[in-house]
Amino acid sequence: MRAPVWRPSDLPGDLTGRRVLVTGATSGLGRTTARELAARGAHVVLGGRSPSRLARTEAELRGVVRGARFERVVVDLADLASVRRAADKIAGLGGLDTLVNNGGVMALPFTRTVDGFEIQLGTNHFGPFLLTGLLLPLLVASGDGRVVTVASQASQWGRLRLDDPRDEREPGTRIQRYGDSKLANLVFGLELDRRLRAVGLPVRSLVVHPGWANSRLLSKMSPGWRGDLLQAAVGWSGQPSLLGAMPTLVAATIDLPGGTYIGPRALAEMRGLPTVVEPAARARDLDAAARLWELSERAVDLSYPRRP
Repeated sequence: MRAPVWRPSDLPGDLTGRRVLVTGATSGLGRTTARELAARGAHVVLGGRSPSRLARTEAELRGVVRGARFERVVVDLADLASVRRAADKIAGLGGLDTLVNNGGVMALPFTRTVDGFEIQLGTNHFGPFLLTGLLLPLLVASGDGRVVTVASQASQWGRLRLDDPRDEREPGTRIQRYGDSKLANLVFGLELDRRLRAVGLPVRSLVVHPGWANSRLLSKMSPGWRGDLLQAAVGWSGQPSLLGAMPTLVAATIDLPGGTYIGPRALAEMRGLPTVVEPAARARDLDAAARLWELSERAVDLSYPRRP
């Protein structure tokens, strides 16, 4: 049977009563995701590392979505201490129904986070891994929790880095390191769902990728005119931000089984409406997934999932 295809009109019209945290909400697909969820009545927590950009984003979205409910939380995914502070603040807000792990960086020059991780793996994987674990009790308490992790087609060329994440050597080119981090996202999201089901927790984990979407990530690869040129090329060739955000919106709102992977249906999953897609074979390696999980637990000093 052919997989379903979803259009914006297929999304639930009323998400009133659902609280959703969207990381990386101040630009690109994260901002679009937050806007569309708020327009359908969800209580959206905007996550980002810049307090001023969060405030500006909230003000702008309130001007677009009348009566929207927003809260802000500062979270720098490249800093595990910041992630822990953000999780404490979110716990103080009340319940949480859905976590959208959208925030990330792309193809940055080689540097390390304050915790000693290569910047892309630290920001794109270890930060979200810790945030998810810290927020899991809130998601469990909702009775129908959901984790949506935004991966990328870059996972197709990624390699799982299962050695010491604080190794001093520079692991490959910046593009290779980006692919490595996005493969880790995909493997994490699928393994999380297996572990949640194994212990019977009422939380689903789904993974998405946006295809070739018009986001702001490419402009950050190279500052100045080069970044502007890259962004202009994406603006011309990439699909609009709403289509890029549609896999995330579907995973966050449609009743789908955990472990589902969603991406665009056309042009080698680079464009088009979202549908269920198949992860690459390397993302389905259960032994490698278990090793990545164990390495990640040691790296962030948190073991989960645990029964409530």
